[in-house]
Amino acid sequence: MTAYGPDGALDLAVYRTHVRRGIEAGAGAVFACCGTGEFHALTPEEFHDCVTVAVEEAAAVEAAGGVRVPVVAGAGYGTALAIQYAKLAEQAGADGLLAMPPYLVVADQEGLFRHYTALAGATGLDIIVYQRDNAVFAPGTVARLAQVPGIIGLKDGLGDLDLMQRIVSAVREAGAEEGFRYFNGLPTAELTGLAYRAIGVTLYSSAVFCFVPEVALAFHRALTAGEDDVVNRLLDGFFRPLVELRNQGRGYAVSLVKAGVRLRGLDVGEVRAPLSEPSAEHVKELTELIERGLELVGEGGVR
Repeated sequence: MTAYGPDGALDLAVYRTHVRRGIEAGAGAVFACCGTGEFHALTPEEFHDCVTVAVEEAAAVEAAGGVRVPVVAGAGYGTALAIQYAKLAEQAGADGLLAMPPYLVVADQEGLFRHYTALAGATGLDIIVYQRDNAVFAPGTVARLAQVPGIIGLKDGLGDLDLMQRIVSAVREAGAEEGFRYFNGLPTAELTGLAYRAIGVTLYSSAVFCFVPEVALAFHRALTAGEDDVVNRLLDGFFRPLVELRNQGRGYAVSLVKAGVRLRGLDVGEVRAPLSEPSAEHVKELTELIERGLELVGEGGVR
């Protein structure tokens, strides 16, 4: 999450604390200024400052004897602006980019290919291409992108498993699968973790980790170990109810998560316009869900 103060301005001190706590809790990477981090609401200067702080905190944890985790920054809008953000992320020390869809336009496959290859050629950063909304790829296009130097993965926020299976097959057939990573990028990715695992997609980003890392990590451990009974218990008791709550409001994939961070004791502020805050009733439901999730992963493991 990107933190704002009471006046709506960036609060880098709180953001620094949030990033540090996440890394120390066991994050595998930091996604800075991406979808959940309100990339759309940040100025280039704010973006650069946030990525810089995330990189500093990752380095500080490593210096203190911890594991150095990569920092992946968002990049989006049209090609020229996406390149500008990519260069800002590189200057700030990021390890990679999450390349979000081009702004507004619905491009054909050749146009999408040109956009992402231009972005890949603009910096030395590794790039994960984000499939969602107006950026939907034919399997052959992903196979081509997987052969472009610097493009190392595809994050799927579309949820079409038929398409994803065909993409995985096409990349494999093209001989480009080595080192190419697939991520489940749906909101509350845990809910579809079992389905994605069945087609070989085991990586995902977790917005839930922002406010209940205990639950997110317990789920990840169980999913990785193939402990489907534990996975299903967490799905039934926490993740499915959370998704049903999230679906009750527009923008809740961001604002509800941000409310969750505040409920856990860190005031990261409210979301910026055009998003709005969840209702008091829904925040109350979220409070109860957090308590339920923590009970499920209480001492002694998942009950």
